[in-house]
Amino acid sequence: MKTRPTLTTRLLLVPLIAWLVLFVIAPAAILVVYSFAERDEIGRVVFTFSLENYRRVLDPVYATVFVRSIGYAALTTAICVVLGYPVAWFIARSSERWRSRLLMLVMIPFWTSFIIRTYAWITILKSEGLLNGLLLATRMIAEPIEMLYTPGAVVLGLVYVYLPFLILPLYGSAEKLDPALIEAAQDLGCGPWRSFWKIVVPLTRPGLYAGVLMVFVPAIGMFAISDLMGGARVPLIGNVMQDQFVGAARDKPFGAALGVVFMLMFIVTYWLLQKRAAPVGNAKA
Repeated sequence: MKTRPTLTTRLLLVPLIAWLVLFVIAPAAILVVYSFAERDEIGRVVFTFSLENYRRVLDPVYATVFVRSIGYAALTTAICVVLGYPVAWFIARSSERWRSRLLMLVMIPFWTSFIIRTYAWITILKSEGLLNGLLLATRMIAEPIEMLYTPGAVVLGLVYVYLPFLILPLYGSAEKLDPALIEAAQDLGCGPWRSFWKIVVPLTRPGLYAGVLMVFVPAIGMFAISDLMGGARVPLIGNVMQDQFVGAARDKPFGAALGVVFMLMFIVTYWLLQKRAAPVGNAKA
């Protein structure tokens, strides 16, 4: 028999609902309204219904930027999965004494400002930086390598920023996995790799999908990394949106249209991941 929520329970939900309305629903609604507006000669928003902004989104120039952003985000997500899965599994299988310490190491980067951490990587990767200095000192290279302001530097920065966001959800799923299931699969003849693909992956799929969502979508819109570590040589869709709102373009309606398309990409990604998510009980050895 279902119990109806009490008045106290409903009152406790008021702050959450107010937060969602003020900081999620209202900004999204404003963005949608702006996306159908136009700009005048001096950059002011003219509220009139027009689909021109969405037609501009389909322009080959901006379509190329979108494809590039998706490619960078997909590569970042794939690298995070390859690096994060073993780390999350190792932490989940560690003893209680070490588990909290290892989790602390994963979360330590959050204690420092994102900008400071990015500038630290610039110091490491620049021509006169620590990495080139070490390689020159050990005579592994004859002259400095250009590592900063390259696509590789952008991907490295994205992986560094978002790797913890994949490790933590994966750890949450892996920590709940009963080791007896793996032992039973091995007793039935499954080797280590088959046990991993048939038992571990299906049972940790919710954490994996949550981590992929938390890495892939924000990586598409990240603009600070491409500005600082890419030297603005590799513009992503986040850079284009930033330029429309606070940059030289001063075209808020078009920036809003790009933002709406970005939100739709998030919704589609979330729907695809939810559709592929299978109940835990469907895993087969």
